[in-house]
Amino acid sequence: MKRVAVLDVVGLTRGLLGERTPRLAEFAGRGEVASFKPAFPAVTCTAQASYLTGRGPAWTGIVGNGWYDREAAEVKFWKQSNHLVKGEKLWERVRRERPGFTCAKLFWWYNMYSSADLAITPRPLYLADGGKVFDVHTHPLEMRDAIKRDLGAFPFPEFWGPMAGIGSSRWIADAAKWIEDRHEPGLNLVYLPHLDYCLQKSGPGAPEVDAELAAIDAVAGDLIAHLERKGVEVVVVSEYGISAVSRPVHLNRIFRKRGWLRIKEELGRETLDCGTCQAFAVADHQVAHVYVNDDAIRGEVRAVLEETEGVEEVREGTLGERAGDFVAVAEPDAWFTYYYWDDDQRAPDFARTVDIHRKPGYDPAELFIDPGLCCPRLKMAQFLMKKKLGMRGLLEVIPLDASLVRGSHGRDAVPEDEQPVVIGTGAAGVHSAEAVFDYLLGRCMS
Repeated sequence: MKRVAVLDVVGLTRGLLGERTPRLAEFAGRGEVASFKPAFPAVTCTAQASYLTGRGPAWTGIVGNGWYDREAAEVKFWKQSNHLVKGEKLWERVRRERPGFTCAKLFWWYNMYSSADLAITPRPLYLADGGKVFDVHTHPLEMRDAIKRDLGAFPFPEFWGPMAGIGSSRWIADAAKWIEDRHEPGLNLVYLPHLDYCLQKSGPGAPEVDAELAAIDAVAGDLIAHLERKGVEVVVVSEYGISAVSRPVHLNRIFRKRGWLRIKEELGRETLDCGTCQAFAVADHQVAHVYVNDDAIRGEVRAVLEETEGVEEVREGTLGERAGDFVAVAEPDAWFTYYYWDDDQRAPDFARTVDIHRKPGYDPAELFIDPGLCCPRLKMAQFLMKKKLGMRGLLEVIPLDASLVRGSHGRDAVPEDEQPVVIGTGAAGVHSAEAVFDYLLGRCMS
């Protein structure tokens, strides 16, 4: 029975393949490479949902990495339940023709409570006293102790935040080998996020990107070799390319000036009270979902968006019920922040921390240490020492300066050298995110 592995090398484009990535280039030379129009929004969760269902966000419900839940009146980012993704999944479709077909899903998103046979996903332990312990969640549950015993703890700080680096992708690749050697799944979905970090921090043209390309090339190349030795057909795919940016756009601050936001003061800090706002934006890279709770200002909201510098386009009614009433698309060199405060001294307590769930929007500044801090490494060491002693506190090292960010994504109208790629046997016919599903289905069934 044929077996397939899909390596999601985030941020990989045709332009990044070459001398700086010799092992990936060699792999590409043995197959076909297709650049294709990305999913919209061109973000991780939406792209992966399209690849695994063959459907767009209006069908899957995955309108971004997060959205405003109108029933709960809460912004929810980076949720994990696979029940949020509507539609039949790739491995379920294959099972209809090949009973007994198994699937492993390693760090692809919406990776809890799915019908995949094996799964590993990042999942901290949230303690009753407010503490957080880095960990992973696995299916079956008992696999967690076994893989941690063999590979060591997952290096969570290298998965996201200012310490993000190659260690997380290396651990995931090692986990993929571990799964292959013990379980031999029919489909092995593997997420390798490394390029996402440097390309957003420094921009796609920065000289420091060369070393990061070499790092992920070594990890991916080694994994490809391991899988191919076991007779597994390998496909490499990416979700989007990274565009160079220099203009952060603060939609919520613009809405605040219009009087549309409702701000709650909490212990001298400001939080956004989404349920009572007349209108607000949920920023997700170069796309922002704009929710309008007051129909009387709907036309005015659209007009403000259309006249805002940095907004290229305003879309409406195309992404399904979870989407904003309007979807703002940034100009090629712009991106959207979630910032809503006017005074940094009144920013919420989570603003200067890595907190992907509390922030009402995506925050790429979490990849940086505030350059204005004195002795930030000492501050981090002191925080870790307090944590070991059982003391609680905030690690406030994240800057509030959005101008530091040099790369972003989310737009679908991008040049070919910023489009995602699929690399593998017979891949040349892939022209859209939804078509990746058909291609992968064909490889699994051939």
